[in-house]
Parts: sequence; C-alpha cells; structure tokens
Amino acid sequence: MEKSAAITKTKLAKIKPIQVVIILIIVAAVFLPSFYFYNQYKQSQLLLQNPNLASSSQERDLVAKVGKLIELPGNESPQIYSVKDRTQLPNIPLFANAQNGDQVLIYPKAQKAILYRPSENKIIEVSPVTINNPTSTALPTATLTPTTFLVPSPTVTSAQTP
Repeated sequence: MEKSAAITKTKLAKIKPIQVVIILIIVAAVFLPSFYFYNQYKQSQLLLQNPNLASSSQERDLVAKVGKLIELPGNESPQIYSVKDRTQLPNIPLFANAQNGDQVLIYPKAQKAILYRPSENKIIEVSPVTINNPTSTALPTATLTPTTFLVPSPTVTSAQTP
C-alpha cells in the first residue's frame, strides 16, 4: 500500500504546469459551447412561449437601426409597416421611391413617417403625415401590411409641403 501511494505521488509530481493548462483548455473547449447552445435553446423556448417578446425585440432592433441614421421622436413608439407590393401603393410622395421589403415607421403624435430600406440600411424618404382616423384603413392592406408586432394600419395622408 505504501508503494502504490508513493507511485501516485511521484506521478502527480511529474505533471508539468503546461499539461494542467492544456487539460483546462480542453475542458473549457468542451463545456463552453455546450453552455452557449443550452442558453440559446432556453432563449428560443422562451420566445416560442411568448411571441410578444420576439416582436418587441424586432421592433427595438429596427428602431435602433433607424435611430442611428436619423433623429427619432423619443416620446412615442412607431407603428411599423412593411411594403409588400410597391405597385399597389397610393400616390403619396412618401412611397415614390419605395421598394418591396421597405419598412415604414409612422409616428402619429410627431406626425412623421419614415421610409427605411433594411437591405441598404438607408433612409429613403421622410414625410409629414396626418392621421385622420386611427381605426380605419386607407392604406391598401395587401401592399403595406402591419408587421406582426403592431396595431392595425391607420389612415395616413401625406401633408403637402409648400
């Protein structure tokens, strides 16, 4: 028994610090990706259980991207719409250069509409708007549809600038 204990002590004494570092790196290389993917899985399950979290996250991301390009009204949240069919849009100057896939951010209190092109990360047009009746729909729903995280589309008319 003394002989086996002596052998174990000598084997442990022969382990160099570099070997300990290599073993720790291998253990970290195995456990860190596992931990990362477990957290991603938990987060995706949380978003599946509560879709409003995903939509508010998408809204915040879009507003943050646009906010880096232009000063946004800070006292309200925008109503966000996606351009689905450019050919069916009303004859409003805001939509003159719109393309399918563009996003429209409408700030009713500030009476401002912003046409944003995510593919180019570019503001295409900014226009003043007047919200006549927030419960009716004047914009064609087949061409300019609310994203999954917003309210029904308002009646929007472009204010003419002199």
